[in-house]
Amino acid sequence: MEKPHARHRGEFQEAVVDMLVQPTIGASRALGVKQIVLSGGVAANSRLREKMKAVGSDEGFAVFSPAPKFCTDNGAMIALAGYHWLKRGRRDDFTLNADADLTL
Repeated sequence: MEKPHARHRGEFQEAVVDMLVQPTIGASRALGVKQIVLSGGVAANSRLREKMKAVGSDEGFAVFSPAPKFCTDNGAMIALAGYHWLKRGRRDDFTLNADADLTL
């Protein structure tokens, strides 16, 4: 017999996958895009990859994604950069803002 929490975990994952797949397909259709690329840490999720490819194929979209070993999340890299800055004495207050071009 399946454990109740395992069932809920699967239902949650399916709900999250649907909330990623459906808007992506809808936006692709609305914009006339015929190719979808999954990337980043989320692209390592096997259920997302499977469903995006299946729904994309059914809807006439080509879906591409790199091998899971290349689907990394940059959170760990940012944390490591922060760790090294902290070791060197860098401190910032709550007025710090995002900087996409920040030199590390």
